[in-house]
Amino acid sequence: MRLIFNADDFGLHPSVNEAVEGAHVEGVLTAASLMVGGPGHEEAVAIARRLPSLAVGLHLVLTDGIPVLPAAQIPALTQANGRFRDDMAGMGLTLAVSRAARAELRAEIDAQIARFAQTGLTPDHINAHKHYHLHPVIFAAIARAPGFPTMRIPFEIGGPAIQNLWCRGLRARGLPAPDQVVGLRWSGAFTADRVLQALKRLAPGVTELYFHPATRDDVPGGAPGYRYRDELAALTDPRIAAAVAAIPRGGYAAMLRPPGGQAPLSRQ
Repeated sequence: MRLIFNADDFGLHPSVNEAVEGAHVEGVLTAASLMVGGPGHEEAVAIARRLPSLAVGLHLVLTDGIPVLPAAQIPALTQANGRFRDDMAGMGLTLAVSRAARAELRAEIDAQIARFAQTGLTPDHINAHKHYHLHPVIFAAIARAPGFPTMRIPFEIGGPAIQNLWCRGLRARGLPAPDQVVGLRWSGAFTADRVLQALKRLAPGVTELYFHPATRDDVPGGAPGYRYRDELAALTDPRIAAAVAAIPRGGYAAMLRPPGGQAPLSRQ
């Protein structure tokens, strides 16, 4: 058994960045997914550079956020206010039927990958905000992304049957990913007590525990109702640190690499 404690939305806001740093230095957090277009992304990069033991991946934002490219260059993906479209189903249909929209999508993904490369950070993994990479067009683009050795496929035991069925199909392609993700059903409310209960029921293999920590609950641009501070408290809870003390922990690439091996494991 190996564990990844990962925080999404790194770079969204200084309160998220502060929480990621604290949860890594004083708690069990081992990885974070960086929003390279987020208002706090430059501060997040500075934090990551001074914390080389924190594994950092790319958290692609393609909905409910700010694009890297000018909105005028990707009109099929954006709103009049310059932000990405929030109608994920509608935009998903647009991507399925419009070659021009797919070209815009590839351009924006390439721009976010390029901005990550400019940070000089070692890419640990790739995933997408709100798990939008489950859309077939987006998944295909991410699966070909150069330089990212691992990715998240959000399969959770006991999770939604349709999502898990789709994730099983994606995992069958042999892409390096954790065997399961824990915390999806408690997204925004993965409290210390829930984490402790989850740790008692972990399946064999590599498990990612999925968090959204921040030092305030009213994070600008964040999700209404999320208990960000409670998730930070879980990551710094001494009971959780004690419970996982003897279990290997790290970033995606390290935990998916077989002992003594050089390449991440292919999850089947």
